[in-house]
Amino acid sequence: MKAVSALVFFVILFMAGCAVPTETSISNQSELSPWRGRLAVRVESDQPQSQPQSFAAGFELTGNPLVGELTLYTPLGQTAAALSWSSQTATLRSNGEVRYFESLDTLIKQAVGAEIPVVALFAWLAGDNMVMAGWSADLSHHANGRITARRTQPAPVAELRLVLEK
Repeated sequence: MKAVSALVFFVILFMAGCAVPTETSISNQSELSPWRGRLAVRVESDQPQSQPQSFAAGFELTGNPLVGELTLYTPLGQTAAALSWSSQTATLRSNGEVRYFESLDTLIKQAVGAEIPVVALFAWLAGDNMVMAGWSADLSHHANGRITARRTQPAPVAELRLVLEK
C-alpha cells in the first residue's frame, strides 16, 4: 500500500501546477486528449547518500490543466490509482480509499512539497515546447511518442519520461 501511495504522489507531483492557461489553450488541449502510455518518474534525494526514488506505471490522462482525470495502471493492467480534479477539488482513489483535497496543488504540496507545471505538461503532450522556469523539456522525439522533462530548480532534481501509445 505504501508503494502505491508513493507512486501516486510522485506521479501527481508531475501532474500538478499553479499556472492558469488561457481559454484557447484549454480548448485546444482538451481536443487532443486522452493521452495513454507509460510514464517513469525519478526524483533525486535532497539528502546525501540517499537513493533517488523512481517508479513506472501505465497511464491514461484526459482533460486539461483545470479539469481532468489521471488513471495509473499496474504492470498487469489493474488500476493502481485514479485522480480527478477541477478548480475546486482534487480526489485521489487508491486501494479502496478516497481522499479529497481543496485543489490538486494542495495534494501535491502535502505529498511532496513541490509545485509542478501542469500547464506545461499538457503543452508538451500537445507538442508545444512551453518554457517553464526550472524545467526543460526534450520534445525531439515527440513524433515518436516520447517526451522527457527535467526539473533542476528548485531542488530536488526530478525527471519525467513519457512514452505515448500511438
